Amino acid sequence: MKRKPVFYLVFFAVLLAGFYLALMATSDFGKVKLPVLSTVHPFSFLRQDSMVINEHSVEGKVYLAEYFFTTCKGICPKMNRNMEAIHKEFSKEKDFLILSHTVDPETDSLAVLRKYADSIGADPSGWWFLTGSKEDLYRAARESYLLDDPENNTKNIKEQFLHTQFFALVDRKGRVRGVYDGLKKDELVQLNADIGKLLKEQ
Repeated sequence: MKRKPVFYLVFFAVLLAGFYLALMATSDFGKVKLPVLSTVHPFSFLRQDSMVINEHSVEGKVYLAEYFFTTCKGICPKMNRNMEAIHKEFSKEKDFLILSHTVDPETDSLAVLRKYADSIGADPSGWWFLTGSKEDLYRAARESYLLDDPENNTKNIKEQFLHTQFFALVDRKGRVRGVYDGLKKDELVQLNADIGKLLKEQ
């Protein structure tokens, strides 16, 4: 007679554990979500193949935004070697893109960007090199991607030169979900993991 209460206790404990595991598997409860840092503003730039690229071109995609210039001898080659590794890691993900914006549009013409992209073996279907007006490029870096202080927009654009080693990770809804140092190994490891998370988000 005493065995029945123990049996029911064990039965309900197993039932409760099963319900909890099912709840965890089918909901976001207990999962750490990446914060929303900003929303990317509408933009329009030219890709290395002369195609116009705007916010609609990346709709529904997870993408990484960076700023560089082709004649850079300092941090840019190191950043883009790390970017190459990310490009290779996610090369089979059709919903992942890399957007590399020039900070020196006067030097980095479309022809120069094409040559640079070819020199590092960038697949044009997944890695785009963008140019446009200096004002628009810098505004996007600061106000959309948070890669520099927006207060710098108040200065004379002709006297500015943006040089940043940070990458911005953007989700399918055009929201910046993380900013990472493109030269630090631990942050790059975290970036790879976060790209995977956002690719699973709907």
